[in-house]
Amino acid sequence: MVQSALALKDKIAGEKGSPETMALREHCDNLIIAMRNDRMSWWTHWREIADYLIPRRYKWLITPNQGNRGSPINQRIIDNTASTALRILSAGLMSGITSPGREWFKLSTHNDQLNDDSEVKLWLSDCTKRMGTVFAESNFYTSLATVYQDLGAFGNGVMIIYQDYDDVIRCFNTCHGEFFLQNDDRQDVSTLGREFVLTVKQVADMFGLENCSPTVVGAIETGGAMLTREIKIGHLIERNSDMIVGAPGTKGMPWREVYWEMGTGRNYILRIRGFYDKPFISPRWDIVGNDAYGRSPGMDALGDVKSLQVEQKRKAQAIDKHVNPPMIADVSLKNEPATMLPGGVTYVANPGQHGVGFRPAYEIAPDFSGLVEDIKEVQERIKVTFFNDLFMMISQLDTVRTATEIDARKEEKLVQLGPVLERFENEGLEPAIECVFGIMLRGKLFMPVPIQLAGQKIKVEYISMLAEAQRAASTASIERLAQFTGNLAAAKPEVMDNIDWDEMIDEYADMLGVSPKIVMATAKVQAIRNQRNQQMQQQQQLQNSVAAAQGAQTLSQTDVGGGQNALQKMIGGG
Repeated sequence: MVQSALALKDKIAGEKGSPETMALREHCDNLIIAMRNDRMSWWTHWREIADYLIPRRYKWLITPNQGNRGSPINQRIIDNTASTALRILSAGLMSGITSPGREWFKLSTHNDQLNDDSEVKLWLSDCTKRMGTVFAESNFYTSLATVYQDLGAFGNGVMIIYQDYDDVIRCFNTCHGEFFLQNDDRQDVSTLGREFVLTVKQVADMFGLENCSPTVVGAIETGGAMLTREIKIGHLIERNSDMIVGAPGTKGMPWREVYWEMGTGRNYILRIRGFYDKPFISPRWDIVGNDAYGRSPGMDALGDVKSLQVEQKRKAQAIDKHVNPPMIADVSLKNEPATMLPGGVTYVANPGQHGVGFRPAYEIAPDFSGLVEDIKEVQERIKVTFFNDLFMMISQLDTVRTATEIDARKEEKLVQLGPVLERFENEGLEPAIECVFGIMLRGKLFMPVPIQLAGQKIKVEYISMLAEAQRAASTASIERLAQFTGNLAAAKPEVMDNIDWDEMIDEYADMLGVSPKIVMATAKVQAIRNQRNQQMQQQQQLQNSVAAAQGAQTLSQTDVGGGQNALQKMIGGG
């Protein structure tokens, strides 16, 4: 497992206008156009989902210098049950998979003998703790929370991970409508395209004025309001098709990143940078065929969400007509002052005369019970679609339960999300951990690597609530075997020889995610046992010597006649 990025600006082979620059820029422009066409059907679907769930996490068009960004855009949301259910889902996934308050992964090797080595265990455990500190002190968890929300709503979540001077890593979320995705031959998302806007000042600060187009340079020289003018930026991260093994800089790195000003000449590129590992994650909730974009609970719930808005609107209309019905009035009241306020008085001639005054055009006494009941059913379906019944289990319990039972129920519920979480681990967490591990390894933020790990590959094991729930069956089988063997040993003690108890303890501790500092290394255990056996042998020898001395004393004091004692007679004394 090697790391992600070198945050150094690599110069392109050649200056502005060189054939290499123009060829790369043409490649980027053409690829973004093709990816935009591939995304078109998803683009419109996402807009509809955003309108009814999370309108602020979607951009319909990437247009610079828009003046209406703060305008209300949630007019279609009358009942926010779906938005609330989505928040519960994302919070539940966060606590169930990557809780900031507990360890959710550990490092190991593919070699079982190495995994039992105490020095290797301690080094890997220390690496895990240091990585946990980096995750906690950076914006990793806040960005990951956004990924979970996007995943539940749209089926995809994107997070870019860069090396950072202050916090080791810095994560960036890109919202739907901004990015484009493309699969490789293994059906993994390997290409991330993006179009977004930056102000003139941000472009100059981020990429250097010497790499900017004349438009940006002129705006910087003008200053003032021109510094806030926005420029449309293109961004592409892909596998480096021009990689040369062993070459310095970007040429020798497996991943390549390119920034450029969209709409400028092909002789301008803002920055090229290389990475040793994939610097972004793009997990998907569920996939069909070779789609780069995923399906989501938001898509499944969209019909119910729309229906709920209509029903709530109809209910409000019925209430309004009942409380404030349309009125009819006698023609004599035309152009006369009238009031509909409670306690107000409208003056008419001959108020008792038939047909004079106000009255409802029609009177209704709506029965809301059926409508309200159906609204509740739709709301419950939406909550179930977003797995709220899994994460709000405690609040739904009728009686108070023990903490052990609550944990067991929660683990049982989380297992239902198994396929989704397995995909999230493979497409989201593993690339992120590899990226951060590499950044820290190359930055020498770990202890010196043990010589035993030379040439070994590090793997990730997940010990989140879900992973522990999946291991529960294995730990239970070990407990049953130990109990069965203990019961049988009461009648037949030699059966204990069939079990490697030391190995059982190691396996059980690994399944529970116990720190290797707690379980003693095999070599150290053997040394303690050897010392104990030696002490027992010495004690036995001492006891034998004492017994022999006491026996000799007894024999010497035993008279056997003829002026001899028993000891003299045994040794042939005269």
